[in-house]
Amino acid sequence: MSTQQLPVVVIGAGPVGLAAAAHLTERGIEPLVLEAGDGPGAAVREWSHVRLFSTWGEVVDPAAEKLLAPTGWTRPDPATYPSGGDWAERYLEPLADALGDKVRTGATVTGVSRAGRDRVVDADRDAQPFVVHAEYADGREERILARAVIDASGTWTTPSPAGGSGLPALGERAAADRISYRVPDLTDPAVRARHTGRRTAVIGSGASAFTALAYLAELAEAADGAGTKTVWILRRGISGSTFGGGTADQLPARGALGLAARAAVDDGHADAVTGFRTESFERDGDGRLVLVGEDGRRLEPVDEVIVLTGFRPDLSFLSEIRLRLDERLQAPAELAPLIDPNQHSCGTVYPHGHRELSHPEQGFHLVGMKSYGRAPTFLAMTGYEQVRSVVAAIAGDLDSADRVELTLPETGVCGGAGLFDTSDAPDAPDSQQADGGGCCAPAPQQPVQLGAIATTGVAVAVEETQEGGCCGS
Repeated sequence: MSTQQLPVVVIGAGPVGLAAAAHLTERGIEPLVLEAGDGPGAAVREWSHVRLFSTWGEVVDPAAEKLLAPTGWTRPDPATYPSGGDWAERYLEPLADALGDKVRTGATVTGVSRAGRDRVVDADRDAQPFVVHAEYADGREERILARAVIDASGTWTTPSPAGGSGLPALGERAAADRISYRVPDLTDPAVRARHTGRRTAVIGSGASAFTALAYLAELAEAADGAGTKTVWILRRGISGSTFGGGTADQLPARGALGLAARAAVDDGHADAVTGFRTESFERDGDGRLVLVGEDGRRLEPVDEVIVLTGFRPDLSFLSEIRLRLDERLQAPAELAPLIDPNQHSCGTVYPHGHRELSHPEQGFHLVGMKSYGRAPTFLAMTGYEQVRSVVAAIAGDLDSADRVELTLPETGVCGGAGLFDTSDAPDAPDSQQADGGGCCAPAPQQPVQLGAIATTGVAVAVEETQEGGCCGS
């Protein structure tokens, strides 16, 4: 069998992975999707309680919709907002069913390489098929040959820790019984009981943190929520752009999310502690957690901690693949300048495709949330455009692969460079200016009236979580 007759292995049966399979199918190329979870959209189902800030019209891939059409699938109202559970049940699961045996669940990829070539060997390398090692839930192992590999495995399983240095804070692992790394599902009685009438710290300043703040504020206002209090911990200061674009955001629900977080603070349900980089967790006499900052500050004890400081890619099973990654973001080197929060924080990115996602290992592509490495603000629309371009390149249709077929919504607010140790970032460079406003339009001029803020005057750290679905679809 020639390499061209082999399937393209897609790692991950999430929204972007299944979209890649749909595009491959449309072009007559056989996909094989390997999903570690027990079903399609396994990660999405873990945040089924969270509502996306993208509408149905923005989270359904066109090629996937064509594949679903003959099955009698009806597209939900494009103007409405799905929850994660809706997205999985009404779109991802039917799409996986339409792909049939091309999707294998309970299949964990443990390694990717070239057949007969480790990463050191140059000789005849590009002529060799890829070899993908997979382990199944029943303990079986398999060696799969592929003409190309698309890694859409996301970052959900590797959340960033609480420690301000990027490493786990001292005592963080030992305090696992009181720390979570997910937006709480307060419809779950057990989870609700953990937060009701108790003091919870939320660490982070992106969409997930906004969602947690809003949920906990709703709990505090509920009949059974008396005594519920939130401490919001930010590594940076408070500025006009802290809560996003508000009414200027081209994704209205995303703007509303930031306004809900601001309301949680304004209404006294959350106290903001700024410029705080967590160094350690300690226990008080009652077993509650005391957060200690790198500057020596010790916060009042809390009952629970929710860490929402972003995600990072798992590159462990790609050690034999020749990747070209940015040394800071762990994103493809050509893509990194477009999304680097050290340079800008516009919350959007120029459309891009196979060339920005290329690596020295021809035929291998990182797509979806994983392609963003540690950078924030990924949208499902971005991933769908990525796989459209990548699949066209695999098929040899470079005209289509190089064509831009996407216009991305903008936040309506841009804080400029994500510089440290200042509460207000400078104006964006000319290269980031957007005609007529949009990404780098001035921040909304509403007054920022924040009650109960413990100001520290220093520290800006880009903490926006890379959601890619969970509020960042």
